[in-house]
Amino acid sequence: MRKYEVLQRIEKVGVVAVVRAKNSEQAKKIALACMDGGIDSIEITFTVPGAQRVIEDLVAEFGDKLLVGAGTVLDSETARIAILAGANYIVSPAFDLETAKLCNRYQIPYMPGCMTIKEMITAMEAGADVLKVFPGSAFGPDFIKAVKGPLPQAVMMPTGGVSIDNVDKWIKNGCIAVGVGGNLTKGSSEDMTKAAKEFVEKVKLARQ
Repeated sequence: MRKYEVLQRIEKVGVVAVVRAKNSEQAKKIALACMDGGIDSIEITFTVPGAQRVIEDLVAEFGDKLLVGAGTVLDSETARIAILAGANYIVSPAFDLETAKLCNRYQIPYMPGCMTIKEMITAMEAGADVLKVFPGSAFGPDFIKAVKGPLPQAVMMPTGGVSIDNVDKWIKNGCIAVGVGGNLTKGSSEDMTKAAKEFVEKVKLARQ
């Protein structure tokens, strides 16, 4: 899948499920529940033991029906492992130049975590596709509007602190999508599907 197609799909739905699964079976359960709720992008964090195998299993199971990203990628070595496992995009808690270079080399979207204007400019200069505003809970949705003043060209997606109560504010203030973890991926499959539908609908309404 081409880089621009991955980014378009993430923006279209506007919600990425951040998954900290214990194994492939749990990840598949979460993925199916999210897909049933209209979310087709999930991020498997590399804090999960054997994360690359989880990514491989999800790619083999769902193919292009599901966008599988790798999260908590701290360096280029981990990014390469994730890409070889089939990851469609790479997410980091902080910007790393070598990871940016590697993702650009293989035309894989890179989404580094940024907290300051300086970090955002540095990441954009290195070709980062989406700026992950992390932790979003430290600033809140109004931070996006403030950043858009000097950096209207910045493409941003918050992770951390995104809930069903404020997701519309993040979108209205200029984010192309949001990353959601515990507020989306906890409970039974039915609970996750219900939450996914609510998030997708709230994003859709916020864009009207």
